[in-house]
Amino acid sequence: MLKRYFAAITILATLSQAKAEEWVVPADKAKKVSPFAFTPESKKAGEALYKANCMSCHGMPGKNNAIPLVPPPPDLAGTVAQSLEDGEFFYKITEGRGPMPSFKNSLSANDIWNIISYLRSFNDKYVQEVARKITREGITEGNIQILFKLIKENKQLQAEVMNTTAEGKKPIEGAAVKLFAKRYFGNLPIDEERETDASGMVAFDFPKDLPGDSTGMVHLSAKLVDEDAFGEVKSDTVFAIGAPTCKPALNEQRAMWNVVQKAPLWILFTYTIGVLTIWGIIFYILLQIRKIYILGKNKEILGE
Repeated sequence: MLKRYFAAITILATLSQAKAEEWVVPADKAKKVSPFAFTPESKKAGEALYKANCMSCHGMPGKNNAIPLVPPPPDLAGTVAQSLEDGEFFYKITEGRGPMPSFKNSLSANDIWNIISYLRSFNDKYVQEVARKITREGITEGNIQILFKLIKENKQLQAEVMNTTAEGKKPIEGAAVKLFAKRYFGNLPIDEERETDASGMVAFDFPKDLPGDSTGMVHLSAKLVDEDAFGEVKSDTVFAIGAPTCKPALNEQRAMWNVVQKAPLWILFTYTIGVLTIWGIIFYILLQIRKIYILGKNKEILGE
């Protein structure tokens, strides 16, 4: 009776955990579709991005070789993953949850759609739906620029969003802009998301302790948030707005994984003693074999 009780409790706990781990994407996000048709080029680009960002956890699609986590990362070519809407794929890659990291600051929307393009290539029954092009009145995709201006006295970085038309450049009002500092692993958001004013201007405050390189230079990237209206618009620049950081190279100090010249002294000493000991044993064995050989020869000569 007691065993049945504990078994029932275990089953209920398992079901509750499975229910809690269910990842439901908001309905409006799940219906999101790609702004462009998937092509062999987008699949190829997506494959490279997948291998660089996703394969280390999920493994190769269709191989069921994900790393052993709890819960395990799904095979994204499998039936369960391929039953997701394109928008669900996009949302989960963008937002992340738990051990699944968010890629919204490290990958552009086009990058994520390219990854989805690659994953859909493993589904023979997949039929793509492409988003209907929606643009703001008077906005021509591909002719939008983000121009930067540094205001040192106010510790601000201004960005001007302009649309180039036949009549000249016109400011874009009400465009949400995000600013990032580029890092090796993802991008660091700077300040909050801001909207341009009537003159197309937006200003970001940057922190005083923002780390830069040895001269304080920081690589910055700004992008427009509303990609449905503007397409993928981003611009990069470099300004001396960071605190100079002089970090030694990873192989500058003595470390176990370093080159011989910079390996810890105790490792060099232990290694040397170990090698000498092994060679000493080998020579000792050879000497003993030689002695045995000489004794055998002497016995033959003496007729013993």
